[in-house]
Amino acid sequence: MSIHHAFTTPLTTAIVRLLVSAGIALTALAAHAGVEINRASLAELETVKGIGPSLSTRILQARQQSVFANWDDLRQRVRGIGTAKAARLSSEGLTVGGAAYAATDSDHAAAQPKKRETSSLRASVSDAPRSAGSRADATSNSR
Repeated sequence: MSIHHAFTTPLTTAIVRLLVSAGIALTALAAHAGVEINRASLAELETVKGIGPSLSTRILQARQQSVFANWDDLRQRVRGIGTAKAARLSSEGLTVGGAAYAATDSDHAAAQPKKRETSSLRASVSDAPRSAGSRADATSNSR
């Protein structure tokens, strides 16, 4: 039996296919695995979509002082990471202490634009006294 013949048996072919499939699956799994912010290097941080050189540098500088306790700690200490950015980074695989970002009710309230009180603003403008140099006084004085 030649060596070539030993590697072309149906059992060997099935084992090779299984090993190749397992390798591909593990590679895909590793690609989707999260990047832990408290352990990641500069290069690893930059593999997360949305983290470039300047943000990764700010993250590492803040982490030198102490590890990030949670997402709120990260958001407070690193300029450029707010509620929306934290949610995007988390969806791209970034974790803090092994946890994905979960926005709280106060985060949602802070992210909502504040509604202006237009009716009270109009009332205060219409109630305001007009100065002597106002347009209405200028037209009444010219008659």
